[in-house]
Amino acid sequence: MEKKKLVLIGNGMAGVRTIEEILKLLPDQFDITVFGKEPYPNYNRIQLSKVLQGDTELSDITLNEWQWYEDHNIRLYPGETVTSIDKANQIIYTDKGKQTPYDQLIIATGSNPFMLPLPGIEKEGVTAFRDIQDCEEMITASRQYKRAAVIGGGLLGLEAARGLLNLGMEVDVIHIADYLMERQLDRTAGKLLQEELEKQGMNFLLEKQTTKILGKKRVTGLQFKDGNKIMADLVVMAVGIKPNVQLAMESGIQVNKGIIVNDHMQTNVPNIYAVGECAEHNEMVYGLVAPLYEQGQALAKHICGMNHQGYKGSVLSTQLKVSGVNVFSTGIINETEQTKTIKLFDEWRNTYKKILIQQDKLVGAVLFGDTKEGTKLLSLIKKKAMVNEYLESTQTQDKDESVVASMSDEEVICGCNGVSKGTIVNAIKNQGLKTVEEVKGCTNASRSCGTCKSLVADLLTYTLGDDYQSEEKETICACTDLTRDEVIAEIKQKNLTHTREVMNVLGWKSEEGCSKCKPALNYYLGMIHPKEYEDERESRFVNERLHANIQKDGTYSVVPRMYGGVTNAADLRKIADVAEKYDVGMIKLTGGQRIDLLGVKKEDLPHVWDDLGMPSGYAYGKSIRTVKTCVGSEFCRFGTQDSTGMGIQLEKKFEGLNTPHKVKMGVSACPRNCAESGIKDVGVVGLDGIWEIYVGGNGGTDLRKAELLVKVKTEDEVLEYTAAFLQYYRENARYLERTSHYVERVGLEHIKEVVMDEESRKTLNERMEEALNVYQEPWNQVLENETILKDLYEKVVAK
Repeated sequence: MEKKKLVLIGNGMAGVRTIEEILKLLPDQFDITVFGKEPYPNYNRIQLSKVLQGDTELSDITLNEWQWYEDHNIRLYPGETVTSIDKANQIIYTDKGKQTPYDQLIIATGSNPFMLPLPGIEKEGVTAFRDIQDCEEMITASRQYKRAAVIGGGLLGLEAARGLLNLGMEVDVIHIADYLMERQLDRTAGKLLQEELEKQGMNFLLEKQTTKILGKKRVTGLQFKDGNKIMADLVVMAVGIKPNVQLAMESGIQVNKGIIVNDHMQTNVPNIYAVGECAEHNEMVYGLVAPLYEQGQALAKHICGMNHQGYKGSVLSTQLKVSGVNVFSTGIINETEQTKTIKLFDEWRNTYKKILIQQDKLVGAVLFGDTKEGTKLLSLIKKKAMVNEYLESTQTQDKDESVVASMSDEEVICGCNGVSKGTIVNAIKNQGLKTVEEVKGCTNASRSCGTCKSLVADLLTYTLGDDYQSEEKETICACTDLTRDEVIAEIKQKNLTHTREVMNVLGWKSEEGCSKCKPALNYYLGMIHPKEYEDERESRFVNERLHANIQKDGTYSVVPRMYGGVTNAADLRKIADVAEKYDVGMIKLTGGQRIDLLGVKKEDLPHVWDDLGMPSGYAYGKSIRTVKTCVGSEFCRFGTQDSTGMGIQLEKKFEGLNTPHKVKMGVSACPRNCAESGIKDVGVVGLDGIWEIYVGGNGGTDLRKAELLVKVKTEDEVLEYTAAFLQYYRENARYLERTSHYVERVGLEHIKEVVMDEESRKTLNERMEEALNVYQEPWNQVLENETILKDLYEKVVAK
């Protein structure tokens, strides 16, 4: 039977959740194509504030890795925007000239940030807080500027303010209301929240209306309606969102505030549906994740032909941790003439609870500080429970009894994903789950905002008793109960030589593994068996497979190797010819002293590398990236050592070496450190007659100064000690653990003991040489073979 063509416009949380639900119900019935305007796989937008705060990377908030799309035969076109819909012929068109037919079309275009139409809105330094690009803009600004103003005292604004504080900026929060988060909290809770956040360093300007953004080319401040002004180098607009309905409107689909849909998420056009923040159901547009997922589940059942009542609307609730402070609200939050309240305010513990009652039924609640009752209250309010039911439950519950023990199986633990207590308990018992991560992988509980993790942990304790270890060991992923060290020990003991073999022998819960464990196992096997193991390209991240970094518009960035940042006229001519021939969008010098060709089409990548005839600079790899050098003693009047020569030696020696994460090096000829050796994974500094070797530095958002490992006299010793450190890091670090985190975790003194011991250093160098001897320059041939196979696959599919 020919598969139905299902096209999804929008690669966000609501749309992809709909696809996930469809795959659960009918995994082989649809030929699925997804278009996303951002150049990333599906990620958790709720966790963007963690990326901004610097303690989380994009990979940590990614919900579905690139590999997930491949595993489910989903064609994903990242960085590509759908521009029009031909309803009569059922074809969509994109900004890159693509035409894709559909049998059923889901519009999940989400929403756009609302930007106040203020004079000066176009100035540099004015941004929204909606996506990864906004985070990157704020992080970049924080390195150069110090004063930030956030317009909006709602959840989004407060998260942006917390992130900017973490980045070292002074932050003013401007809010038009007289207390914070007035849509989710009452006045008492809003004022309590303000007091807590002021202790953290935020400054609030309430009841302020911004009238103008000051500055010439770049923002310098804000002016208010009352005539007052403040200074600001960065302005973040966080005043709300509006449904992204432009495509639907231009295509003649019925639109009001959002795209109008019925209970089955159908628009007024046959075979076209809408879901998520762009959809309007019964005159309601939802911006929280829980109702969007409920919509996705209803839509999936309808598309799969199942008899389902459809989506009937949602009772909104908010359970959040705002800058470390727990808050919860649901239903009616402010008193009216028809309501009565139960209020408790514990000034000592700084906790506050208000429950609203109307006609003896629970209709709303606000919690501050202690939100454990939030899940129970939400469940009671959803079923319109009488107040006596709540009061009886609080009286009968033992003080020491866990909250989850008194819950019924129907009560929801994870509001975002609609996962009940019964579902989680059954999964723990039937699937043998033992950790929060495993529960998340199996049931989706705690997958979104994460505030229910403590309840999931309580359920594990409640269900498993003494068998549950509350201090969860850090397993490789949810596919296994084994840690990195346990997996490596088993590979060595059982002489396992293939990722699939590891999964089978060690009892992986998922037959195919996942996007976290497959590349990790591929690395560990290559590190343990450097001679025998054949690298599995299909287990690597997509950037590594394509030997180029994907950009926001779906094109790629190509960086040829330039040893020590040194080049010559012939190579420069090659680069110029290639740039001209393939219409490269931008030629840029990188921070690692190389030339980056940006805007290369995917299909051109093999030919670009062929024409360059230069080795890859591995700008995409979990490997030795680059060795940055200063000009050194040959030219510089301050230089005391040949830093350029030393850098070239290091780069050539360790070229292509696979490592747990990217490794950057720098060699400076004197303590002035022009090559930034003090913030590199490995930094070498030349002094009069000696070399200093530093390790564990990081120049990114999580800035860390490198620490002195050793002082040596000769260039050979630099190579020897560097090799020993890198090999010890390769053998003992967790996959995707930077040297900065590794050095902090194990301690520099321990590393020194190992590297300074002559016998230990010798054996580490021997194992390093073994790893380096199997290195080949495989990138161009592999890339060409992959492209040929991809073309062949697409031709077969087309037929």
